[in-house]
Amino acid sequence: MAQIETDAEYPGAPRVAVGAVVFREGRVLLVRRGRPPAKGLWAIPGGRVELGETLSGAAEREIREETGLVIRAGKPIFIFDVVERDPDGRVRFHYVIVDLAAEYVSGELRPGDDALEARWISPREMEDMAISRKTVELLADRFGFGAGVDPE
Repeated sequence: MAQIETDAEYPGAPRVAVGAVVFREGRVLLVRRGRPPAKGLWAIPGGRVELGETLSGAAEREIREETGLVIRAGKPIFIFDVVERDPDGRVRFHYVIVDLAAEYVSGELRPGDDALEARWISPREMEDMAISRKTVELLADRFGFGAGVDPE
């Protein structure tokens, strides 16, 4: 029987992850990451897809775990890779991330799982935050949200 690799660092193959882009009352849902990659940066909430899970099922589970919110995941709207190498050139992380449009259903916002913080963020607040480059790119290009923000 093959051993299942559960560690995100130094994977044997790329990992699939999802994010959910959720807007409510003119604000977007962001979390401050508690683990690498992007540790300490604000980003679209999400995480790894588990074996047998659909993209939408994974997004709904991950957002519930990270923020306490119930969402309804929609269609993919943004796809990108994260490949991070260590000083020796070995691949430390490799994710293929699929961000889905999603709508807020219910729940009270609270950080959980690997999120240090979770907040509804206005475009103005984004100007003073350390936000991942891909999050800024997605929000500005796709939604015109936070255009002009300088990403980390």
